Amino acid sequence: MKVIEIIKKDKNARLGILKTPHGEVETPVFMPVGTQGTIKAATHKDLKEIGVQMILSNAYHLYLRPGDDLIKEMGGIHRFSGWDNPILTDSGGYQIFSLGVLRRLRSDGVEFQSHIDGSRHFLTPERVVEIQKNIGSDIWMCLDECVPYPSTYEYTEKSVELTSRWAKRCKDAKKNGDGILFGIIQGGFYEDLRIKSARDLIDMDFDGYALGGLSVGEPKSLMWEMVDAVIGLLPEDKPRYLMGLGFPEDIVEGVKRGIDMFDCIIPTRVARNGGLFTWEGKINIKNAKYQKDKRPIDENCGCYTCRAYSRAYLRHLIVSHELTSFYLNTLHNIYFYNELLKKIREAIKEDRFDRFYEDFKLKWKGGEFCD
Repeated sequence: MKVIEIIKKDKNARLGILKTPHGEVETPVFMPVGTQGTIKAATHKDLKEIGVQMILSNAYHLYLRPGDDLIKEMGGIHRFSGWDNPILTDSGGYQIFSLGVLRRLRSDGVEFQSHIDGSRHFLTPERVVEIQKNIGSDIWMCLDECVPYPSTYEYTEKSVELTSRWAKRCKDAKKNGDGILFGIIQGGFYEDLRIKSARDLIDMDFDGYALGGLSVGEPKSLMWEMVDAVIGLLPEDKPRYLMGLGFPEDIVEGVKRGIDMFDCIIPTRVARNGGLFTWEGKINIKNAKYQKDKRPIDENCGCYTCRAYSRAYLRHLIVSHELTSFYLNTLHNIYFYNELLKKIREAIKEDRFDRFYEDFKLKWKGGEFCD
């Protein structure tokens, strides 16, 4: 099954069309994270008006609550949630392995205690595929092990072998006509293990490939070394997904290397804490200097929040602990990310991505606040 059509390349940067059961998606694309089937502090109506093409939900969380069987009975996640555009579900491997002492790894799957009520569960690769089928998402992720940073070579090597075995079982469990299945490349921060993991999965011929286990506390330079180690091995005609990244500068760097898909909690989480993105960097709206500032967050932004409200009012809302601040800040940040990806796609289409990249780096002050 050909999932992506690459319609233009500007060096390594790729412009494409991702084809899913619930419609086509222009790539590169950023997926806001809707773990529970909803983007925190925003409605699906807002997302559609902004132009969000695709969201990410989490199979682990939806399995625990409200349950994949209930979602199936309700007609699948699209009908249940009211979002009729594409949805990708993460398998929950990262969430399960972050439970630490609450989980026990076995060769046939993983046993864990729910973070909600302490109940015990056991998930196999086959069950994870079944859960995502019941949920009815468009793109499914294999069950994998995400190793912490740092981890020893010996532990990481065994983890890669386990992830590859689980990936094969996920592939075997997927039936023709079911959802789009991505394999997840692991290997920690050892180049040879990353390459081994990539080659193992490529031999299995997945619909797409994700790079997992990154942005877990390692230096950014090391993270990009791991991306560079495998990106050239991935098939040109398959989508490439960099999981859990990130900040706008991460997206721009990833596109430059040939990544098609991104997701992260950053735009929504920082919004709820007063962090707002502008085309020059991130500001903290709680800062006292905005108390009498009549300007919008960003004078070059067309979002509802910037059209209607001043920095002074937005500061008042968040320091007063008004829930409306979550909503307005979230709308702005999601709009900013959506515009960033639109500008990136336009730059690739017009063979000027390098110039866009350099201009962005010159103006952008990065993940730190630019107050």
